[in-house]
Amino acid sequence: MTAAAGALLLKMVIAAFSGMGAATVCHPLDVVRVQMQTEGSTYSGFTDAITGIYKKDGVKDGLYAGVSAAYLRQWLYGSCRIGIYAALLENAQNANVLAGLEKNAISLPSKMLMGLTSGGIGSFIGTPSELAMVRMGNDKKLPIEQRRNYKGVGDALSTIAKDEGLPALFTGAPATVLRACLLSACAMGITSEIKMKLSTSGYLGDDGKLYGGVPLLFIATLISSLCANTVANPFDVVKSRMQNQAIGKDGSKQYSSMVDCFLQTVGNEGVFKLWSGFVPAFLKLAPYTVISLLLTDKITRIITGKDAL
Repeated sequence: MTAAAGALLLKMVIAAFSGMGAATVCHPLDVVRVQMQTEGSTYSGFTDAITGIYKKDGVKDGLYAGVSAAYLRQWLYGSCRIGIYAALLENAQNANVLAGLEKNAISLPSKMLMGLTSGGIGSFIGTPSELAMVRMGNDKKLPIEQRRNYKGVGDALSTIAKDEGLPALFTGAPATVLRACLLSACAMGITSEIKMKLSTSGYLGDDGKLYGGVPLLFIATLISSLCANTVANPFDVVKSRMQNQAIGKDGSKQYSSMVDCFLQTVGNEGVFKLWSGFVPAFLKLAPYTVISLLLTDKITRIITGKDAL
């Protein structure tokens, strides 16, 4: 039991550091995604948004606003999403070996269930960091008198807890968890499945090791990211809006629930608004997944001598 817990902890720590590396590269796309999804967005598209944010607020206060929350998110959410998934996959592989079956004889639905489980656990734990990241990333878009001006992720979390109460740290949790379940089910499960199929095809070298396995992982994550964003983007929009909404002096909110936010968004702006920010979300998820999984795989190989996924 102790050995299993230690192995899981190691996987989660590796996943967290790998996620921080990916977040460092991809965070500007998260800022663009949030600002395109929330109310008051006047950007005509991805290019207009990223150039507008850069011209208005620069790199540090614009494109990298809220990066400290993104790093915390990797320790709370990313560590669970990848670490728990890797542990569940390894347990299933070991069970197959003990049963005399082929090690990787694991169905796609089983892998997607593992991704759903790890993503759901991680997203609930990481909701406070997600909330801080959304608010900090969107703050510069608000009128000056409405800005929250958090000094960092610690200030954001403590201010929210003090001014709005501890439960407010989990604002948008249902949408956050549903989004993460769908996203992780596709991103983790489909990535593993495609990686296994392509590695045995011979098209990408012996066991998919052409150029260190980077092309294999890139193709697998590109396909899985497209699937993941397509099904999860509506929940991403709802999550961003609920977490960014201002609280009135009387405690009133624009949205009373996830369903209310969904209905208001569709009713006021049309159903396609649920896929706003799709391009930056996809452009972020694909390289983010490649970098985080590649780092996870390489670090795991160095430390344990085994594949991570």
